[in-house]
Amino acid sequence: MAVRAAALLAVFADVACAENLPPVEVFVPRTCISCIDWAEHLRENGFVVRVTQSDDMAAVKRRLKVPAEVESVHTAVVAGYFVEGHVPAEDVKLLLREKPKARGIAVPGLPFGAPGRETSSPSCERGCTMLDTQSGAGPVRRELFDTLLVAPNGSTSRYARH
Repeated sequence: MAVRAAALLAVFADVACAENLPPVEVFVPRTCISCIDWAEHLRENGFVVRVTQSDDMAAVKRRLKVPAEVESVHTAVVAGYFVEGHVPAEDVKLLLREKPKARGIAVPGLPFGAPGRETSSPSCERGCTMLDTQSGAGPVRRELFDTLLVAPNGSTSRYARH
């Protein structure tokens, strides 16, 4: 049995290594559950993620040149690109495969149903997802959203539709 478990672990390690994904650093404001859920979404999709809490997210976004019109709550950095907001892991992987000339990708705002925003209710004034202890676990509506590619000049174009 132990041999079988070790073999399975080796297969999973080989799959993660086969993608050769670079590490991701995620900058989050204090106490944002949806930001942590998004980081977990990346981990579940093979990324190694480090979460760094910041008391000045505006400074992080300025340093990484995230345009104001595409801002969300958290900001990540991977392979020289910024990843703003609740971007699906598949879009991050596509960015890393294609390597376009760009500052990064973004899902502006806080769309319901995006990774990290699938199962909880928004209630924080920052737009964070907090646990809903009043009404229990009810369904959260989903909405269509775009992942935008941010060009070096700051202009945007649709990168993916979800």
